Amino acid sequence: MAFALNPESEKIVDALLTRYPTKRAACLPVLHLCQRQNGWINAEVMDYVARRLELATSEVLGVVTFYTMYHQQPVAPNVVWVCRTLSCELRGARAIQSHLEQRFGCGVNGTSKDRKFTLKTAECLAACGQAPMVQINDDYYENLTIERLDQILDELAAKTAVSGSSQAPAATGHTSTAPKAG
Repeated sequence: MAFALNPESEKIVDALLTRYPTKRAACLPVLHLCQRQNGWINAEVMDYVARRLELATSEVLGVVTFYTMYHQQPVAPNVVWVCRTLSCELRGARAIQSHLEQRFGCGVNGTSKDRKFTLKTAECLAACGQAPMVQINDDYYENLTIERLDQILDELAAKTAVSGSSQAPAATGHTSTAPKAG
């Protein structure tokens, strides 16, 4: 069956198209809407975006394969990105990644045994001053210890239902575990 956005998301696409000078310019946000609904970007989603934006499917494929934020395989409801750049590495990112691999029972690009978490790495998550950090879905968690990370994961796992299809939860904004100033 061909992919289609739900009516509410179609209205968002219509509004987006009025904000951009060309349909092509709306490709990134339209892909985000599709991924939020479908959980990942498959061939049917790329065909839909190409038709909707009057692009060649190969152009959409080029965008999807260029940006790591688009999942090309099914993922769990919670995607955990470990920053692997120097700032995070020097402050414990390798230990965090090893801990996550052990806790989840999978390596990078794998999904936990309970199907609630997918583990990924990123070259930079732009929080060098708050290293080590991870991004979980759309939220940043900074100045992490393994104990604090486990607490965050336990809370997320308790709220995460696993269904037959994968769909990322709605964005909740930027979360920092940085100490409060003052």
